[in-house]
Amino acid sequence: MNSRRMWILFASLMLVMMGYGIAMPILPFYIEDLGGRGIHYGLLIACYALMQFICAPIWGSLSDKHGRKPLLLIGMTGLGTTMLLFGLATELWMLYVAQLLSGCLSSAAVPAAQAYAADSTSPEDRGAAMGRIGGAIGLGVVIGPAVGGLLGSVSFSTPFFIASALCYLTFTIILTSLPESLASDKRATTTKVRFTEPKEFWQVLHTPIGFGLIAAFVANFGQSIFSGVFGLYAMARYNYGPEQVGTFFMAMGLMYAASQGLVVGPLTKRIGEEKVMVIALLGGALGFLLIILANSFVTLLLAMSCFILLNSLLKPSALSLVSKRAHTNQGKSMGIAESYMSLGRITGPLWGGMIFDVNPVYPFVSGAIVFIAMFTVAVRRLDLKPNARLWAP
Repeated sequence: MNSRRMWILFASLMLVMMGYGIAMPILPFYIEDLGGRGIHYGLLIACYALMQFICAPIWGSLSDKHGRKPLLLIGMTGLGTTMLLFGLATELWMLYVAQLLSGCLSSAAVPAAQAYAADSTSPEDRGAAMGRIGGAIGLGVVIGPAVGGLLGSVSFSTPFFIASALCYLTFTIILTSLPESLASDKRATTTKVRFTEPKEFWQVLHTPIGFGLIAAFVANFGQSIFSGVFGLYAMARYNYGPEQVGTFFMAMGLMYAASQGLVVGPLTKRIGEEKVMVIALLGGALGFLLIILANSFVTLLLAMSCFILLNSLLKPSALSLVSKRAHTNQGKSMGIAESYMSLGRITGPLWGGMIFDVNPVYPFVSGAIVFIAMFTVAVRRLDLKPNARLWAP
C-alpha cells in the first residue's frame, strides 16, 4: 500500500465531510427561515439518500471504465457547487434542487474512494483501509457541526459558503497530489453505464457479494434509526436540551472515527471480516438494549458508546467482504454497496420516526430485533470455523 496516496485520500475525505458537516446543523433553521417546516427537513434528507441510492452504482461503473480520480473530482466539484447553491438560495424550492443535485453528484466520491482503496491495498489490509476511510468521514462529521454552529451565528448562508470552499480545496488537493490508482490495462472495456434495474438489484443478492450488501444495509439502517431518533429520545425521556444532545453526538462522532480508524483494521486482519461482522451484529443489538436500560447521563453515554463502537465495525468489514468477493469491477461493486447503504439511510429514519410516535423505545427494540436476526443468519452462512488466531494472546 502506498501510504502517501492513502493519507491524501483520507485527508481529502475528511475535508469534504467536514464541509458537509458544517452545513448540517444549520439546515433546519435555514428551512424555517425560508418558510418551511419539520417535514421539509425529513424530505430533504430523504432526497439526498434517494439520489445516492440511484446514482452511486452508475458512478461506480464509470470509475471502472475511466478510473477513480475523475470520479473523485466530479464528486468534490458536485458537492462544492451544491453547497454554494444552498448558500445562495432564497426560496424553499431552491433547497430541493440543490439537495437533489448534491445527492446525485456527490455520490460519485465515496464509491470511487472505496474502489481507490481497494486498488491500492492488499486483501489483508483492505479492512483497515475501509476502516480508515470511515474514520476520516467520521472525523469530518465530528468537526464540521461544531464549526457550523459557530458560523451560523454570522448568518445561515455563511456555513454553506465555507463548506463549498472546503470542497473546492479538496478538489485541488486531489487534482494536484493524488495519482490515478487504476491502470489503463485493468479498466473495464464493456461496462454498461445505466441505472440499476430493480430486478438486477435483487439478483445481486444471490451472488457472492450478496451477504456483504445486506450487512452494509443493516449497518446503515441501525445507525440511521439511532441518529434519526436519539435526540428526540433524549429530550422525551430525560428532558435534555441542545447542549446535552450535542455532547452525545460529538461523543458519537469521536467514537465512530476512533473505531473505524483504529480498531476495525487490526481486528479484521487478526480474525477476519466474517467474525468481526458477527461480533458487531451481536454487539449492536446489545447496544440498542443498553440504551433502553440506561437511566442517567453517564449510563446513557456509555450505552451509546457501546452501540457506536460495535456498529461502526460492521460497515467496513462488510465492504471489505464485498471487495474481496467481487474480485473485479471494484467500482461497480462499491457503487452497488453504496446504494444498499443509502437504502438503509432512507428507511432507517423513516421507520424509526414512525414508531417513535407510538412509543419512544420501539425504534431501539426494533433495531435490536433486526440485528439479532441478522446475527442468526450470519452464524449460519459465514465461514466461522475455529481459528487459532482468534484466541491467541
